Amino acid sequence: MPRIIRPEMNGAGRRFAIVAALFNEDIVKRLVDGAIGVLTSHGVKDGDITVAWVPGAFEIPLVARRLAAQGRYMGVICVGAVIQGETMHDVYVSENAARGISEVSRDTGVPCTFGVITALDRAQAEARSGTEVNRGAEAAEAALEMAHLLTRLE
Repeated sequence: MPRIIRPEMNGAGRRFAIVAALFNEDIVKRLVDGAIGVLTSHGVKDGDITVAWVPGAFEIPLVARRLAAQGRYMGVICVGAVIQGETMHDVYVSENAARGISEVSRDTGVPCTFGVITALDRAQAEARSGTEVNRGAEAAEAALEMAHLLTRLE
């Protein structure tokens, strides 16, 4: 019989960090609220959640790395909103944010989840930061599941 390990969302006794981009802050605030809501509803205490605000999505990986390297957090939830503009700037920002967040996870062994919205327009970003769909809440769910899964693998 194979050993089957499935992730669970249990945050009791665990600490998590959220790195949030100030650019498009009104949208990102809803992502942060969604992430905090998921964490606390699954047993994480308010005092065990750290929220670090950075200027924009491009800066998320550096702060995520610093937090992950501290060894205090079971996961780092990265949230932001990059909306397409008239130039290619949004492409460079979103690609580098995604690559950087992924590298932090692999390099540190701490799950860093991707809750950065990459939208064609503001309406899409707002739709993905709402009550029915909230990429911050989804990233928090993934962080909880990965934290549990990694402890089960040890």
